[in-house]
Amino acid sequence: MKHALDALVGHWNTTGGSVPAGDAPASAALSIRGTDRYEWLPGRKFLVHQADVWMGDDKVNVIEVIGPCGERLERIPMHSFDNEGNHTVMYASQEAAGVWSFFNDELRTRLTVEEGGARMRARWERRGDGGWVPWLQMEFAKTT
Repeated sequence: MKHALDALVGHWNTTGGSVPAGDAPASAALSIRGTDRYEWLPGRKFLVHQADVWMGDDKVNVIEVIGPCGERLERIPMHSFDNEGNHTVMYASQEAAGVWSFFNDELRTRLTVEEGGARMRARWERRGDGGWVPWLQMEFAKTT
């Protein structure tokens, strides 16, 4: 049975950067480069996401478990764990075919899978003084 999250399954080359805060110059942006991988656990109830990226000079490793996944395509729990010992809970909701929002009270993004499924892009925001502020811009190119 096909699931809407199947569009994320595969290996991705990841590039992007941070958005400098306030009046900071563009040179203050951190580059992002690495890989992301999405795979279903047997039974297709949980999607596992592994990220292995560099943010500037910092290595970031994340494993995320998305699910349980079923017919409902809103507020799907997402639990992520990183190499610094952080645990973050977010939720996934499908906005339209190929468009997902991932969110909690502090972070949010819209992930768009391009038609054909070979590329994705995400624009992250985080809560700052006075509301939501741009944080990261990321691009993903599918390798397998």
